[in-house]
Amino acid sequence: MATSNYFKGAFAHHRCLIPADGWYEWLPVDGKKQPHFLCREDREPLWLAGIWAERAGGTPGCAIITEPARGAAKEIHTRMPLALDAESLEPWLDPHLTDRETIRNVGHHLDAELITHWPVSTRVNRPGNDEDAALINPA
Repeated sequence: MATSNYFKGAFAHHRCLIPADGWYEWLPVDGKKQPHFLCREDREPLWLAGIWAERAGGTPGCAIITEPARGAAKEIHTRMPLALDAESLEPWLDPHLTDRETIRNVGHHLDAELITHWPVSTRVNRPGNDEDAALINPA
């Protein structure tokens, strides 16, 4: 991402943090896909590393940076969001850091052992259910 012509400007100048309770991944099981909810074991919020840019017409947009899956997330998918540890939050947002190697060095991911997951209802597949907090309950 730091070297891609499309993203390198945002990586250098428009980094952001995206708060999240967790994320969903789908695990193939017997020819079907079973959704899983991934989050911190202690259920504290995650801070996902992101970049933002202004789209055509002035509307802001953002993208979550991903990394190879680690820990429990490897059981479900090959990639995962880059969740930052507490010490990385302020440096990640520092507008004075623009060198890509320096930025890479300040973005330390959260300890993989803090991530857990469980299967959830396939109701997460329907956008109309997005407001239902029970979607993250174990299936």
